Amino acid sequence: MAVPVSRAGSGHGGHKDPPILAVARKTLAEPTAMKTSQINVQRLSHRLSRDPGLTITRFFFPGGPGRARSIVERVMRLDDTTASRMLTMCIRDFGDHYVNLLDILERHFERAIEQIDGLDGDVTLDRRHLIGAYFTMEYAYASAALFNPSMVPALVQSGLPDGAVRFVMSLRAVGEGHISSIIFRRGIIRSDGQVSIDPVSAVSRRLRVVENRSFSKKDFNEKLIESGSYTELVPNVLDRLGETFTVNELCAAIEAQRASIPEPTRLDGTADLMQWLAHSNYIIKGPEDADISEMVVFPYSENESNGIEDMRLVQFTDDDGSIRFYGTYTAFNGSRILPQLMEIHEYKTLEVHTLGGKYAIDKGMALFPRKIDGRYAMISRTDGEKLYLMTSDNVRFWNQAQLIQEPKYPWEFVQIGNCGSPIETDAGWLLLTHGVGPMRRYSLGATLLDRDDPTRVIGQLEDPLLVPLPEESEGYVPNVVYSCGAMVHNGNLIIPYGISDVQTGFALVSMHELLEVLCD
Repeated sequence: MAVPVSRAGSGHGGHKDPPILAVARKTLAEPTAMKTSQINVQRLSHRLSRDPGLTITRFFFPGGPGRARSIVERVMRLDDTTASRMLTMCIRDFGDHYVNLLDILERHFERAIEQIDGLDGDVTLDRRHLIGAYFTMEYAYASAALFNPSMVPALVQSGLPDGAVRFVMSLRAVGEGHISSIIFRRGIIRSDGQVSIDPVSAVSRRLRVVENRSFSKKDFNEKLIESGSYTELVPNVLDRLGETFTVNELCAAIEAQRASIPEPTRLDGTADLMQWLAHSNYIIKGPEDADISEMVVFPYSENESNGIEDMRLVQFTDDDGSIRFYGTYTAFNGSRILPQLMEIHEYKTLEVHTLGGKYAIDKGMALFPRKIDGRYAMISRTDGEKLYLMTSDNVRFWNQAQLIQEPKYPWEFVQIGNCGSPIETDAGWLLLTHGVGPMRRYSLGATLLDRDDPTRVIGQLEDPLLVPLPEESEGYVPNVVYSCGAMVHNGNLIIPYGISDVQTGFALVSMHELLEVLCD
């Protein structure tokens, strides 16, 4: 598991420039200010933009336990008629927004009462729900931005027009406090490359974490070692557990070990590390009847407390021909980043794992869609500046890396990174890249890697493929185009791309034209 590293160069700022400076920026962003590739890039008219109407519920805890207890006591003093009227109004105003609102209110009631160390006496179901409502808030998870997309073919391809393909797209949605979630959309790419997005569900569901999940003792021990969290007290705790154990069993083993030693406080640091690791690796289950557009992956662990950023989806084919989906993303807690891996089972069950190993230490890791020479392969940027090929026998641990590409052209002198998983072609692995140049402008490029030896670069665009247009240069983070994964269909490369950390656009490129230039 990677040791969290400091986040650098986020550069986020929401202010607007004075008119004179804004004009100056537009002048700088004119296409003539930077030479772009001679390859024809068609920008599609479709845009995905922020939507304040998309909301989920969150637990709301105003102040400390004392204030919370006062709120509960005020609700308990209400007469039955008033309490019933208040709950009826709540259900009337918010019941259509969420599936099973009463279940949400019940969970939040239980959580609030736990925070205030319990409540004397029995509480009727209606009053429990009303108390839960006072500890519930709506959160507009896409009110600020919807960007940095990644797209893969969908599992179900039936019922389509001739020559069309259905895709699933992940997007980074940003709401109040700049907290990032991952959401999904489904759509169709027609034979001519035009894109349409399926209608979005009227409700959103924050996916719930499976409580008390189980772990393999061997894997758990290895993750502790990889993360530098292993201490001499770890074996004493693990010896109390079976070959597999649950979170609750881990906590019980920690407490049993604490009670058996003369200085219980000696175990505090080790206990915190073991519990941190357990809560950083978790399972999410979506309801069987949920549409994919309803599903919101909201930060759960401490590592993710300030956001889940820039998922790179990949459709992975195993050696036996079976298909699974992975998503690599960055967990951000406000000061540190940690690379994570999500394994997706038919978009209903999501397994989240911290990535381990010497080289799992930075943002923007992208998994190849199959093994190479019997090993998993990943494109990464382990030093924050250059591109590396990592290989491993275990998709969750990465201890080998080899440099393959470094900043070469002026538009990428600051740093380079990938724009999603490599795409396999007859000519080689097509890797979309991003480069950072003057004025911290992000542009998209392309590199072709050898199919059998991806450390060998066959070709690279000298000039960017995609540069922010004047109308794409203003946003939460100005002068940025960025993608987390493109898709090939019917001879076209369809690139969904984030626009200045605000919205999402789509671009179309001829694969024949692009590969011809890269192979020249």
